[in-house]
Amino acid sequence: MGIGDRVSTGLKGFDQVIDHLRLGDNVVWQVDSVEDYKRLVEPYAIQAGLDGRRLVYIRFGRHQPLLEESGQVKVYHIDSGKGFEGFATEVHKLIKKEGKKVFYVFDCLTDLLKYWYSDLMIGNFFKVTCPYLYELDTVAYFAIRRNCHTYSTVAGIRETTQLLLDLYQVNSKYYIHPLKVWQRYSPTMFFPHLIDGQEAVGITASTEAAGLFSSINRGEDRLDYWDIIFSRAKGVLDKSPREKDAQKKLLMHMLIGNESTRMFQLCHKYFNLRDILQIASREVGTGFIGGKSVGMLIARKILEKDAKELFDTYLEPHDSYYIGSDVFYTYIVQNGWWRLRTRQKTEEGYFSLAAELKDKLLHGKFPKNIQEQFQQMLEYFGQSPVIVRSSSLLEDNFGNAFAGKYESVFCVNQGTPDERYEAFEEAIRKVYASTMNEDALAYRRDRGLAECDEQMAVLVQRVSGDQYDENFFPHVAGVGNSSNLYVWDKSIDMEAGMLRLVFGLGTRAVDRTEGDYPRIVCLDNPLRLPPINAEDMPKFSQQGVDVLSLKDNLLEEKRLEEIISGELKTDRELFASPDFKTAERLRQLGYTSEKVPYLLDYRKLFTQTQFAAVMRDILALLSRIYDYPVDIEYTANFTRDGGFKVNLLQCRPLQTRGLGKPVELPEVKPETCLFRGKGGFMGGNVRLNIDYVILVKAQEYLALNEQGKYSVARLIGRLNRELKGKHVMLMGPGRWGSTTPSLGVPVHFTELSNMSVLCEVSHSQAGLMPELSYGSHFFQDLVETGIFYAALIDGSGDTVFNSHKLLSLENRLKEIEPQAAALSEVVHVAGTNTTEIFSDIVTQTLICTI
Repeated sequence: MGIGDRVSTGLKGFDQVIDHLRLGDNVVWQVDSVEDYKRLVEPYAIQAGLDGRRLVYIRFGRHQPLLEESGQVKVYHIDSGKGFEGFATEVHKLIKKEGKKVFYVFDCLTDLLKYWYSDLMIGNFFKVTCPYLYELDTVAYFAIRRNCHTYSTVAGIRETTQLLLDLYQVNSKYYIHPLKVWQRYSPTMFFPHLIDGQEAVGITASTEAAGLFSSINRGEDRLDYWDIIFSRAKGVLDKSPREKDAQKKLLMHMLIGNESTRMFQLCHKYFNLRDILQIASREVGTGFIGGKSVGMLIARKILEKDAKELFDTYLEPHDSYYIGSDVFYTYIVQNGWWRLRTRQKTEEGYFSLAAELKDKLLHGKFPKNIQEQFQQMLEYFGQSPVIVRSSSLLEDNFGNAFAGKYESVFCVNQGTPDERYEAFEEAIRKVYASTMNEDALAYRRDRGLAECDEQMAVLVQRVSGDQYDENFFPHVAGVGNSSNLYVWDKSIDMEAGMLRLVFGLGTRAVDRTEGDYPRIVCLDNPLRLPPINAEDMPKFSQQGVDVLSLKDNLLEEKRLEEIISGELKTDRELFASPDFKTAERLRQLGYTSEKVPYLLDYRKLFTQTQFAAVMRDILALLSRIYDYPVDIEYTANFTRDGGFKVNLLQCRPLQTRGLGKPVELPEVKPETCLFRGKGGFMGGNVRLNIDYVILVKAQEYLALNEQGKYSVARLIGRLNRELKGKHVMLMGPGRWGSTTPSLGVPVHFTELSNMSVLCEVSHSQAGLMPELSYGSHFFQDLVETGIFYAALIDGSGDTVFNSHKLLSLENRLKEIEPQAAALSEVVHVAGTNTTEIFSDIVTQTLICTI
């Protein structure tokens, strides 16, 4: 290295001790006070000015300024209260803007504890910032206060930095003790040195060195600042209400988030200090526990506190764990991917770099201390199956549900301890990697959240259920909504709420499972059936059961008959009745079997237990306290005497536009009616002009091969982009978004997200049937995006669909998407500003005129 690369500290004697600074050096001072640090910053800044260097001061601490703005010193004020990611990203951007060979002074890093509460995150900030400064040939001064950080934090800083130096003040004299000086050495370099003006006098005599160090408090290894705060909080449990409230608020800031949010206010009202400490005791790592965990915990607390023991008999306890959001950042930082994440968060890298980052997130290593905590958690659960669920900062909050956007992974938890541990780690990686899913990225971008701090915490729950032979599952599971926005009969009480109910694991309730139809339960009258002919009920009901196979150690689909005929440890007729009509039809067709098939009708469940009433009361209470419709996930398990326990797994605000003002319906004339029906729509009272109608013709679609059907789906996605900003109604056979092309067009939700109306049209001859998907993730997307939904079911006396009126209009597909000409016989795009759709909730009337 040439003489021109050598840099002065401003203390000539000390320059000689360490053979000067070098371009690229990060210099960390361990000090007893900020005032001591300032004594070293000042000569460094003066020397930089004399040498004509650009000096930047990064100001974020609460302490007094180290330097004042001047012609030679540029000051950047950065808000560290915005959190680790926002702070680190802003520092990265300004370093990039300032360029090469700039000199830096940072405020004391220990001050970041007041905002981040975690030593771990200070170490992470240093690890992502210093290598970038080194690459740009800068020289940067940092400080940490002695005995304020854990050994592991200091060790991480020592490993990353080029120089680590102790500064002591003893009897009004200052001593510098180099601990690490990278790529330089002299016989006296690592002795302490007395600083006397510009001179540095080495303390080489053993007597002097021993006398100096014996007077210095070296401290003992400390707890992370996070643990110190929670330990202090335990000490005020028997103090005054005001002291407890202040501590509770502080801990909630650390675990739950921003005080200004409605969810924070709910938590503040219902949780006491002991509750918050109990939550913290079950956290792995540090940081927020995330929206899904908060929603589950506050809902349970509301039921416990406001129901006056009404639900005590019915609620299953939980023993969940929470992997803090700081673990997510630490995983990224310590695997060396922070720069890639920073690039991915830019406009140009948002989608283009997501796949690369996703792949890396699936193959990283966790820090040793986190691995040990994972191990202890798994030892606690033993061989009970667990589910590893995303719990990001923005999930399940007012305004954004993120329903189904991130992963949930079952760990059946069978095998040797090593095998079970590896499967658990793999599950965490899958949840982390799901932050880079295209649907999740598009969801965040479409809601203006692409720049938001979206850390991923994780909720680890014991799977609710029991072992039945070699399978594990709950008796029933599903989702519930306090407001029934999808009604098909004017007698339905919308405020009674509804359930989407399945037998076995609830995965079949949150997804649109092919060939399967969960039971839709109106809680004002649970026996009411959706608008399907009675003879079609076996066809349009649940056919398979999702279970955890303890033998194969994975999530499996089993035939309903296989599971329902086995030992259930309760009365199977709570859920299913013998289907004698189907048995008779099979005999007539020549099938001989002594077994009578079962049909999941849940008749005894609704007539001989309090299950429906309890679920209605739970939803009503939660909705009243939230002052907002709510969406829950639940399981229920039954005993031989008909008793049951409900496990409340999740609760979030149900994003809904409301019913809207009553609409005056037009007189329906045959010559102007495109379609009409009774019920079968969702989206409230509307009167909406339609600019374009896109119709996928059923027969022509079904005649395509599988590749052709996927081509139709991709075409819909292109039309979705081209017609953005227009009022478009999308009509097609069967289920939109199906993963089985023979049951409907297999679009992703992002490929229809700009539509104003989505219409599913049945085709009974081909077995295509809209699914009343109310309560599924698909439904959540429709509601949040404000898309009006309608189902047209042929064979219903109230339904009319005059598709020929639409097909008589010019097909403008080639004009809008010229490359799609080959599909013009399948996809018809009619441009018309004379089409209007009307709906009225009270009369359950749906009309579309053209």
